[in-house]
Amino acid sequence: MMAGMSEDREDIAPVLTITPEARTTVLEVLANEAESDKLALWLEVSGEAGGAYTYDMYFQAAADAAAGDVVQPGEQLAVVVPSTSVDKLQGASLDYVTDASGEGGLVIVNPNTPTAPTLAGLASIPEVDLSDPFAARVVSVLEEQVNPSIASHGGRADLVAVEDLSVYLRLSGGCQGCGMAKATLSQGIEVILREAIPEIANVVDVTDHADGTNPYYQPA
Repeated sequence: MMAGMSEDREDIAPVLTITPEARTTVLEVLANEAESDKLALWLEVSGEAGGAYTYDMYFQAAADAAAGDVVQPGEQLAVVVPSTSVDKLQGASLDYVTDASGEGGLVIVNPNTPTAPTLAGLASIPEVDLSDPFAARVVSVLEEQVNPSIASHGGRADLVAVEDLSVYLRLSGGCQGCGMAKATLSQGIEVILREAIPEIANVVDVTDHADGTNPYYQPA
């Protein structure tokens, strides 16, 4: 058995699930490759963008898998996930999706996302420099769009720091200690900020919610 085959690592096998539709599409492409019987589908995480992973998918000899790589044998199609991507792809699936126009393509559905930076990860908390155009735009959106929308339940969001296009916010008032604070951030504040400033990489809540004394919704 090849070193790194998924059978040797029952705790993480299978890493990737491939739907029948996706498998059919991949096999059609594989059939046009030279020595296709020796090739496997390799899938790895190539980086991050917009708070999600980016991927690289290609055909390469299954025999090239190294120790630690996970090889998932399969009828007509083996899949290799390099060791550096195993944890990031655990539980993901490869599907074939067709849109309203009839155009289809392979899509990776991954329950895992990159770990967002935290304020503790900064060497020091930089004072917000409002002369910086990026920071000034964030503050402007917060004051003109975000805070008026959450003021109805006594909430407020303030910019604490900016680091490498990551925005660090502190929620206060009715949003501090609120059981719905995470939803407010991801479905409300973050949406507004990203629509106004698409280049934002991450929106991070650094609020100490355990200190909240007057949340609009009591935490569960």
